[in-house]
Amino acid sequence: EAVAAEWMLEFVCSCLCRHFAEQSGAEFWRWRDVAQALISGLSQIPPHQKKTVYLCQLLIRIAQGKSLGLQFENDQRISPLESALSFWTLLEREEIKLEKLHEQIRHLIQIQIVAVHMENRYFKEAAEVLERLFTDSESDKPLRVKLATVIKTKDPYVPLLQSFSYSLLISKIKSYIELFMKENETNFLLQEATKHVVSKGLGATALQNRPVEVNENGKSDLETKQRFVLSILLLRDVLGQKLVTSTFPIFFKFVFFCGLNSTQNVGQNDVSLACCRKRQKWTLKEDLELKSGVREFGVGNWAKILAHGNFNNRTSVMLKDRWRTLSKIK
Repeated sequence: EAVAAEWMLEFVCSCLCRHFAEQSGAEFWRWRDVAQALISGLSQIPPHQKKTVYLCQLLIRIAQGKSLGLQFENDQRISPLESALSFWTLLEREEIKLEKLHEQIRHLIQIQIVAVHMENRYFKEAAEVLERLFTDSESDKPLRVKLATVIKTKDPYVPLLQSFSYSLLISKIKSYIELFMKENETNFLLQEATKHVVSKGLGATALQNRPVEVNENGKSDLETKQRFVLSILLLRDVLGQKLVTSTFPIFFKFVFFCGLNSTQNVGQNDVSLACCRKRQKWTLKEDLELKSGVREFGVGNWAKILAHGNFNNRTSVMLKDRWRTLSKIK
């Protein structure tokens, strides 16, 4: 199971990187859930997979960086982006190359941590987070002073924040992903399966490069999944009967459940898991919490209302939509 989890983690990280770069939200959230389940199941991170785990955690937090109501750390003061910064620091320690890109992304995350707080009118919190972000080193001082000045203006649209925007941060993360994928493309399952089939004279190349009759939109994704399944099936022979009777069935079912069942619907209009989830009805208690929050913090401060209210698995967007509904009813 530990070996299977390592293989799956590589595959899931690849999926997260691809969907993050393509900004395909529904697919990204689906693989995020799988990544979190795999990472949570690790008793310890294998040294050779530290970068993989750190990158998955970074992408998950960057993707939700503007949602101040979400918590990834035990300390409620730590926003998703501040949590992302800690994983970026860990990634930097694992690499000695890309110093310029590392510094650019670190500064962009730091700037956006402050910017997101200011956009939500949390000026006091922005000042507090600034104290946590920077050390007293001379190299950090220029940026620290600039951000302190920006916070005093209480204007989230100053040139500094506009020049180092969230979209620029996403763009730089994409550049890093591209480099990461080039350097860490192992295709372990495919390589091992190919070696085995070649040794048996079964024509691995013909099998794995067999054309697939689907439309262009679904072709690449389907081929990837078919090649992945083929690799696992062939590895069953490599690893022997013990795997077949124990670990393999569990692993194969897991793989099928996580991503391969969607091959049946390639070329059709897929419905994401997020859309299929059953809607949770708003309770009277939640409505009262929402109204109380609006009275205290004002319409529009949904993240702050969410943070201070007692809601059941809600997001700031849900609060905004519910308030619109309540206003229409009124």
